[in-house]
Amino acid sequence: MNVDTQTKAKLREMGAAELVRSLEAQDDSVCMGMAFADRLQAAVDEAYSQFVTDKVSGLTKRAKLRYPEADIRKLELVEERKLNRVLVAELASCGFMERCDNLVLMGFSGTGKTYFACALGKEACRQRMRTLYIRVPDLEELRRAQVEKEGSDTKLVRKLANYQVLILDEWLLTKPEGDFRNFLLEVMERRYKEGSTMFGTQYQRKDWYARLGSDVTAEAIMDRIVHNATWMEVGDINMRERLSGRKDG
Repeated sequence: MNVDTQTKAKLREMGAAELVRSLEAQDDSVCMGMAFADRLQAAVDEAYSQFVTDKVSGLTKRAKLRYPEADIRKLELVEERKLNRVLVAELASCGFMERCDNLVLMGFSGTGKTYFACALGKEACRQRMRTLYIRVPDLEELRRAQVEKEGSDTKLVRKLANYQVLILDEWLLTKPEGDFRNFLLEVMERRYKEGSTMFGTQYQRKDWYARLGSDVTAEAIMDRIVHNATWMEVGDINMRERLSGRKDG
């Protein structure tokens, strides 16, 4: 469909550039017998589909997922890893994220915690939720750099609090100390019932108190996480080793 320059400019000014492209892509010879309303609806449907695709793509890129190609529908060895299919399907629906509940994925190194978390993060992006993946060691470095530059971590706390879904990988891999523990407490306080946080960790719940410092700060951090969290074991099969062996074979 030919669209005059002035109309195109108006549509773009209104933020409807996708609709302009969709209208221009219509083949007049194919659409000649269609009513105007039908042609417009087809153009709007096509434009909306592209809008959603671009939106999801942008959210996924900004989420900085370790595995942006991760797909919850392509989890491997579900039976061998003794994963609960009903729970996996429930988590994939993103309902726990909408309720601002948390998820703790537990397992030894290489068992697929990160892939699982990224697959759920990808689903969150498809639901158009603002998502961020970050390793806790990297978060500690990021906080340190901001404090050195600005004298405060307040801006970073606010930024993390605003994500609908936050994925903290390698949680408690090293024991958080000093001001970083206070920072984690402030982040958890801001996110409590305001956002959903996923944790990838090698440690069971019984070990958290000691890893967090065995004091009132440790209690406070846990109190804002554990009571509205789903806890899931991802199995004891080393998926990194298994998949590497498959490629080598």
